[in-house]
Amino acid sequence: MFSRFKKPEGAAKSGMAPVSTAAPAARAPAATVKPIIANRPMPTGPQARPAAEVAAADKEKKRKERLGELKQELHKRLLDNLNLAALEQATESNLKSEIAAITSEALDEMSVSLNKDDRSTLNQELYDEVMGLGPLEPLLKDDTVNDILVNGPNRIFVERGGKLQLTDITFKDERHLLRIIDKIVSAVGRRVDESNPYVDARLADGSRFNAMVPPVAVDGSLVSIRKFKKEKLGVPDLVRFGAFTEEMAAYLQAAVSCRLNVIVSGGTGSGKTTTLNALSSFIDNTERVLTIEDTAELQLQQVHVGRMESRPPNVEGKGAVTQRDCLRNALRMRPDRIIVGETRGEEVIDMLQAMNTGHDGSMTTIHANSARDGISRLENMVAMAGIEMPLKAVRSQIASAVNLIVQASRLQDGSRRMVSVTEITGMEGEVISMQEIFRYERLGVEPNGKIIGRFNATGVRSHYSDRFRQWGYDLPASIYEPVI
Repeated sequence: MFSRFKKPEGAAKSGMAPVSTAAPAARAPAATVKPIIANRPMPTGPQARPAAEVAAADKEKKRKERLGELKQELHKRLLDNLNLAALEQATESNLKSEIAAITSEALDEMSVSLNKDDRSTLNQELYDEVMGLGPLEPLLKDDTVNDILVNGPNRIFVERGGKLQLTDITFKDERHLLRIIDKIVSAVGRRVDESNPYVDARLADGSRFNAMVPPVAVDGSLVSIRKFKKEKLGVPDLVRFGAFTEEMAAYLQAAVSCRLNVIVSGGTGSGKTTTLNALSSFIDNTERVLTIEDTAELQLQQVHVGRMESRPPNVEGKGAVTQRDCLRNALRMRPDRIIVGETRGEEVIDMLQAMNTGHDGSMTTIHANSARDGISRLENMVAMAGIEMPLKAVRSQIASAVNLIVQASRLQDGSRRMVSVTEITGMEGEVISMQEIFRYERLGVEPNGKIIGRFNATGVRSHYSDRFRQWGYDLPASIYEPVI
């Protein structure tokens, strides 16, 4: 047997009893079986189909259960036989060959025969258990899946095209699910247990991972994975997908290049990070950019980028590094622009001060349902930071720091649109004055549920037109003209 990664002789302890494969007792001859109802014809055609479908589904269920039991037993044998310390240097092909060899030998000892497809499926699942994330591995490799949501061991949902779907993938039991969760969090130096029942982490490919375990999670562990896009979506891609128009793209290019301070606002899953990534593509390569995030997701393509990520406290409750700590330190590192992945707490004070003190062109995202709500949320975050300032002073600080709010939204049909582009023009009394430049107008709904709409200008000329012109971006007046 191929044994490059097998433990030294004597170290393996399978301790497994052979699986009994005795044939079931033979049925009685048909002549001795008395019919329950005599002289009734057997159902044919459409009447027989439901019973046949039920039988096929039952057979498939039993087949999966049998494969699941075999996988569990073989996984134990793999852990006993494989030299886990040598797996780090193993190539994928060599490890798959070793797993196939150990599996084949084990099946022979257990007197179990499988067809080629079942054997191939079993080997792949065992490889995923040893080196990957078990049942989640096929979903992570599926490019059509955006989010993976686990509600206990037997209910795994995915999001495709903005819509949630229930999959037929399951874990063996809660212990199996907890083992996969522990495998993920231990790889990044974090922990999750009864004393610390929730955790936020990042997978090896950059996907965002969050988990909550019992007793806080009542019906089984809860897991959510926001998959990391390997191919960064640029502005041309978003225009092609209908997220916004070419006219809006030209305006946003001028705004970012002229170093306006931009906030991307939106709800959960509305595409804020994707929009921020796209807008960052307009930053010149000569500028020094520093990014600050809780979970590193931004994919900036500039030459001079410094990335920072916050850190939670350790087991003793010490060693935490917050976004505010990173932001304060970033101000001492001579950045041209600072990009904060998401502003959600007391770091808002330092972010606003950075925007006001020589770091023009900085960007961040916030959770809000409209541009006006975004301003209110900034005010609330300043209040939550514990700094006692008059409301007028807070609003004056916001009006001076923030130039542009881009509102992203996920519509009912799952599509993501840039529904509003709003400029902040200053203060009128104690109220922040704003003007909307572009908006998305909903016109109706198709029979299949798809939203019908269009992007339109409001007819208001940009407050920063003179600044655009000074920087060499003389936008035509036609982009501000509404379509009637």
